Amino acid sequence: MATATKAKKTADAAPASEPKLRIRVRAYEHKILDLSVKQIMDTANRFDAKIVGPVPLPTEIKRWTVNRSTFVHKDAREQFEMRIHKRLIDILSPNAKVIEALTNLNLPSGVTIDVKMV
Repeated sequence: MATATKAKKTADAAPASEPKLRIRVRAYEHKILDLSVKQIMDTANRFDAKIVGPVPLPTEIKRWTVNRSTFVHKDAREQFEMRIHKRLIDILSPNAKVIEALTNLNLPSGVTIDVKMV
């Protein structure tokens, strides 16, 4: 009996799901990424939107090892890596003006943005 009342309390305590924009920003250079995130946050703040973030996500690192020479010299190798930096921004209950301002935003090349309505 006690577990049933606890389940009801947790179900009642959960707020109604508000629409929110989830923005994932990715770039190879962290400085350009931080400038882009600042530009997105300034735009959202201009329209009095409530923002959660930016949350730094783990950096994705891709590594390759290749032989320097083509034939006998197996000990001579080069290693390359590519780092992809990521940030996550949530905009809670966005209005139409915020969404329009974010779609018209000019960001530097090399910055990828994924926008989802959650």
